[in-house]
Amino acid sequence: MKETIYQDVWIPQRADPYVYRHTDGSYYFTASLPAYDGIALRRAAGLEELAQAEEVMIWKKHASGPMSEHVWAPELHYLEGKWYIYFAAGEAENIWNIRPYVLECQGSDPLTDEWVEKGMLQCSEEDEFSFRAFSLDTTIFENQGKNYCIWAEKVGVGRQISNLYIAQLESPTKLKTVQVLLTTPDYDWERKGFWVNEGPAVLKHDGRIYVTYSASDTGVNYCMGMLSIDEKEDVLDPRNWRKERMPVLKSDESKGIYGPGHNSFTTDADGNPVLVFHARTEKEIVGNPLYNPNRHAMLMKIEWGKNGEPLFAFA
Repeated sequence: MKETIYQDVWIPQRADPYVYRHTDGSYYFTASLPAYDGIALRRAAGLEELAQAEEVMIWKKHASGPMSEHVWAPELHYLEGKWYIYFAAGEAENIWNIRPYVLECQGSDPLTDEWVEKGMLQCSEEDEFSFRAFSLDTTIFENQGKNYCIWAEKVGVGRQISNLYIAQLESPTKLKTVQVLLTTPDYDWERKGFWVNEGPAVLKHDGRIYVTYSASDTGVNYCMGMLSIDEKEDVLDPRNWRKERMPVLKSDESKGIYGPGHNSFTTDADGNPVLVFHARTEKEIVGNPLYNPNRHAMLMKIEWGKNGEPLFAFA
């Protein structure tokens, strides 16, 4: 991989970037599109080549009703022998009625085979709270032979607060357990503009699970926090998780990088971990930050600290 692609704009105007490396070595890329109007996939033999790979639109938003506005943060996952895409979307009639939805591919090639809508991600029968309000940023991970889901959801009376919740999956389209609160915006750096924890991403290393997430509004205040847990602990017990007191990645004016966040993790050709994230290259944002398209996908090499923790730093 060329050194120059690190910390530079890798894929312009692609927010909430998600990269998945399949078992055959192929890399897939998806992200929020500037118009928030559909879901596109790219595939390449190498990570670097994704920047020039053809972008294939595999699904378009509806004209009205559910899944007709604000198509956000798609993620591609391969579960139980099938391809799935998890994404959030609102309604043309109520653009902030954001909920998590699932697509299932009917064949082995996610770029060319048919995708079928499986509807909204379903909570367990006992769960009286999940997906009743503004919910987004679903990610899936496996631990000890079980699949788990982490997502962001707003709660509160008056000020709306975006928390992260976790539950075990029963199937790719339904949760098995009742939601558990994983993290809420506790600190000042998570409360700038909006009180936000969102965009979870999972990284495993040396028997430990790391979950990064994004905090505060989507401008220069946007930053990354991190939680961690021993993989042998019960991930559904919030007392087992350790939350970092300070952000692990934030704006760096000296580097001209602002609002780094909403990331995913992959590996390079040699198996080394790589952070995939979005950030801006201008400090002053023209117009509403949500609709300014200049959030760009970038890459960062991950180093490891003395206790085995991931370290995120601009070169």
